[in-house]
Amino acid sequence: MKTSLNRISQKGDLAKAFRYCLKRWEALTRYTLDGRLEMSNNAAERAIRPLTLGRRNWTFLGSDTGGTRAAIFYTIIQTAKLNGINPQAYLTDIIQRIADHPAKDIDQLLPWNWVPLQIRGS
Repeated sequence: MKTSLNRISQKGDLAKAFRYCLKRWEALTRYTLDGRLEMSNNAAERAIRPLTLGRRNWTFLGSDTGGTRAAIFYTIIQTAKLNGINPQAYLTDIIQRIADHPAKDIDQLLPWNWVPLQIRGS
């Protein structure tokens, strides 16, 4: 890129792109030195896509309280997904039994501890 940069018009888009890359070269190639790093952020982009698509719709939640409640539900749904749980099945089961569930054992209903009622046999 350095060699090519000297051969092309300095005002062109290609020269701007080369300068951008060269200034950030260490960050752009860091994944080659650490096997834990991904080459792209596609997984993160896919994870936040539902949030960005819904952003405009959320302006119509009605109030700050409505927004807070929606945020809680979106968090629960995403946490269930991250734990390999069907969010609809999880919420259906939790809503059916939370009123009778002892408050001291509420951690049993968290997505990472949850056992569906049908499996428990209760």
